[in-house]
Amino acid sequence: MNRMWAIVEREMRKFFRSPTLMLMSMTLPLVQLIILGNAFGGKVTGARMGVVDYDHGEEALKIQEAFQSVAANIRTFRTVPYTDEQAAQEDVRTGKIDAAVVIPAQYSRRVLAGESPHIGLVVDNSDQFVSGSLESEMQSLVDALNAPLIQPKVVQSITLDIVELYPYIEYMKFLLAGSVALAMYISVMIGGGMLYIDDKARGVHEGYLVTPITKLELVLGLNIAGAVKAVLSGISLAVIGSLLAGLGVIFHPAAVLELALLIVATSIAFNGMMFLLMVRVEDPLVPRAMFGVLNTLLFFPSGAIYPIAAFPPWLRAIAVVDPFTYAVHGFKAILIKDGGFAAIQSDVLFLFGFGIVSLMAATPLFRRTL
Repeated sequence: MNRMWAIVEREMRKFFRSPTLMLMSMTLPLVQLIILGNAFGGKVTGARMGVVDYDHGEEALKIQEAFQSVAANIRTFRTVPYTDEQAAQEDVRTGKIDAAVVIPAQYSRRVLAGESPHIGLVVDNSDQFVSGSLESEMQSLVDALNAPLIQPKVVQSITLDIVELYPYIEYMKFLLAGSVALAMYISVMIGGGMLYIDDKARGVHEGYLVTPITKLELVLGLNIAGAVKAVLSGISLAVIGSLLAGLGVIFHPAAVLELALLIVATSIAFNGMMFLLMVRVEDPLVPRAMFGVLNTLLFFPSGAIYPIAAFPPWLRAIAVVDPFTYAVHGFKAILIKDGGFAAIQSDVLFLFGFGIVSLMAATPLFRRTL
């Protein structure tokens, strides 16, 4: 019995000597409750709606006032003025705005003449939840204009024409971007973070310390190897996933180059982030305990499964600094929208910048000692 209790005592001492491991084991359920509870089921707010007004008449002014009421009260969307329909449609396609309303010329005259004028709504239906919410809100506004509380002298019959930029997008295609990003994250977590800590625990790290290799060379070597693993994982899943989802974009040379650039940028960002988190960790159990917390904290707020527009403000703040957000947005822009380099330019810049800054912060923290 004494020998048995000695083993129990040893294991408990090891457990209590690692406060990070204890904290992670208790934090994961709480993080899942907070993040998942707020990341799903919310109402869309703060979407960007472009407005192209070719009329500028009295009836068009009523539509603008209705938009202002929506922005001030239920806040489903806020308006962005445009002077050209083609520019607005291009910004919808590249993701700068979520939808665009087109008020045609002579709209006010046709309302007063009872000629059943039409209003155009261009939506980015690659995100069915956001586009559906905006379509529903716009239809409610049109219904309110057609049936006001105080009946006008002229009977109005306004029609809303909805233009979806893309054919119907299955949910499997919608999830593909998040799946590629998640595969790269798992590759970095296992092939970078966990492997690095395991090498230290097994004594492999000691072999580096007896060589003349500098600290910077050691950091760059470890991170380049981790980035290469993530790139291979991202390319593999992007190709296989595209074929399974029925996306032919991987056969377009320009899209392949854009996809390769985004995969490299994502791998650098993920690897830099993971190295910064693990650079001072000694216990090999800690990264395994952190895996679930980081997965919940980074993946679900990224918009991979549910739109960021439906998040509360504090969760949107996490999404702004989350490299997953930019990776998922970029993969959607290439794989689903075929938006070109303009659609992923800001994502690539952020990911490269995030990765470089993370490595610069991790290098001085790296200890070239046992």
